[in-house]
Amino acid sequence: MSSENLKLIAEMRSDDPTVVARAAAKRVRATSLLGSHGRLMMIAADHPARGALGAGADATAMGNRADLLDRLCLALSRPGVNGVLGTPDILEDLLLIGALDGKVVLGSMNRGGLAGAVFEIDDRFTAYDAQSIARAGFDGGKMLARIDMTDPATVATLESCARAVSGLAQRRLVAMVEPFISYRKDGRIRNELTPEAMIRAICVASGLGNTSAFTWLKVPIVDDMEHVMSSSALPALILGGDVSTDPESAYKSWSQALSLPTVKGLAIGRSLLYPPNGDVAAAVDTVVGLL
Repeated sequence: MSSENLKLIAEMRSDDPTVVARAAAKRVRATSLLGSHGRLMMIAADHPARGALGAGADATAMGNRADLLDRLCLALSRPGVNGVLGTPDILEDLLLIGALDGKVVLGSMNRGGLAGAVFEIDDRFTAYDAQSIARAGFDGGKMLARIDMTDPATVATLESCARAVSGLAQRRLVAMVEPFISYRKDGRIRNELTPEAMIRAICVASGLGNTSAFTWLKVPIVDDMEHVMSSSALPALILGGDVSTDPESAYKSWSQALSLPTVKGLAIGRSLLYPPNGDVAAAVDTVVGLL
């Protein structure tokens, strides 16, 4: 993705903004949520809209759009990768360069809880809504549901998530909920990654909305995953988190989680887009091999 290609995207957007809607209308949609391997293998790229640009030791890695698009296009081109998760700006860039054909596409919905902000737990829906996801012809929406028992703003976030789950289900679209029990430490929101906390978060998330028929979960690796994942019958994806300094250990934990009955695939972002050795294709191919 050269600067010239980035210039071309900007010119397409400035010359005729309706080109985005036309590209969405022409996009070849996926015929199934699951790929030929029987799983959903998603590349996650919704971090920048929350101001979370870091990957590994590089605090602004995801702030270079040309580089990010280059890495995304490479990851999406690898065999076995059948989905992508992003905010409107990123998904529309990918639409304009034809990278979303045949892929499962989830739009990220609540990005208002900016990383490090005093209002971070008040995670307002500032990106996609159910109507715009349906209009774009995408397959569903993803939302983060962080639960801080000491912050009154949590209830507004949960209520918004519940409305989003209901709105997506009404349109027969996937509602991907990523739940955490959270707390504030040294001025920043932290997630409690214990089995007990994840079980509680999953149980709350599973009950959001007026139906769970179209709800999926997106959960991290924690201890005792068999016990954790037995807390709900909803299908789930395992998320990758930040770039690991020990990729082999991460691969092993993802592989073990994939053997659990409700785990239907992976949603990995920075770990694959910014691997320690810089080889995106090799990292993606290794993880696809786990499926």
